[in-house]
Amino acid sequence: MLDSLIVPLFVTADLPPRAELAEFGELLADTARTLSHEGVSYDAFLAGKVFWLDRPVLPEQRPQAEAESRFAAMLGHLAASGAGHTARGVLADMRQAIGAAVTVRYGDVGVAPAVFAIRDRDVRERTPDTALYVDTRHAARDLVTVTRPYL
Repeated sequence: MLDSLIVPLFVTADLPPRAELAEFGELLADTARTLSHEGVSYDAFLAGKVFWLDRPVLPEQRPQAEAESRFAAMLGHLAASGAGHTARGVLADMRQAIGAAVTVRYGDVGVAPAVFAIRDRDVRERTPDTALYVDTRHAARDLVTVTRPYL
C-alpha cells in the first residue's frame, strides 16, 4: 500500500486574453508530477477539471475586451507520495511550483496563482459540467490508483 496524502484543491489564475484553457490545465497537471520541499523531491499526481471564470456580461453591457485578462480555475485532487506530508506543506510546494510554471509560460500576469485546500464535497458540487478534465501524464501508477476513487 502506498503511503500518500490526497488534498482536494482549488487553483485560480489570471491568464493573458488569448490563453487556451486546455493548455492551462495541462500546465497545472504536469507541474504536479514532481514537487519538492527543502531540496527533497517527491512524486505527485493532480487530476481535476479546468474552466473559465469570466465576469458575467449582461445583455446591455459591452462584451469583454480582447485585451482583458481571463480568470481560469481548476477544481481537483492532488495526491502526494511519501510519509510525513501535511496538507499545508503540499499546498505550499504546489503553490510555488504553479507560480513558477505560470510565470515561465505566460510571463508576469500581475497576480500570482492562488492554490487553496477545499472540501472534497466542494470539488464534486462546484465543478461546472462544461469543465475540461486534465490529469498528470506519466504519473506514478500507485498515485493514480489511490486517487481514482475521488474522481
